[in-house]
Amino acid sequence: MTISTFSSIAEKTTGSRRPLSLLRWALVIVFLWFGAMKFTAYEALGNAPLIDHSPIMGWMNVLFGVRGASRVIGTIELATAAALIAGAFIPVASVIGAGMSAITFLITLTFFLTTPGVAEAAAGGFPAISAPVGQFLLKDVVLLAASVNLLLASLRAASHQTAMKSNNVPGMNQ
Repeated sequence: MTISTFSSIAEKTTGSRRPLSLLRWALVIVFLWFGAMKFTAYEALGNAPLIDHSPIMGWMNVLFGVRGASRVIGTIELATAAALIAGAFIPVASVIGAGMSAITFLITLTFFLTTPGVAEAAAGGFPAISAPVGQFLLKDVVLLAASVNLLLASLRAASHQTAMKSNNVPGMNQ
């Protein structure tokens, strides 16, 4: 099997790309909600073990403390939501927001490799994943796919807008 076999799908895109707005607004809701929750003690303490075991983010709890690290992450998540909202109107903001979203979920998916308790020993270990940690992280596969889909569409839109401006198309130089 080749990569094209796996990337071939029955759904074909023609006409409006409006369905991408569903991805955008779903991601906005996720980032607003998760970002706001990062300012609570409940969320900070719940995420501390994930952060502690991460080679990418582990330094944050040391530098900022558990609550401070959670607030920094919450601020980044709220900024991602803001960029995604602005991106509904400004293609470059959409690229930034979708890029931030994709990076977020790439990082959180690394927790599968670094966080104790992801594999469920009672069920025979990996690929059986635990409910509290493994299944919680698994949703990020779908969120990453949504982010990458939106990012690719945003890159096309930003590129198209730039080309239109450079060709002095009326209405594009505002």
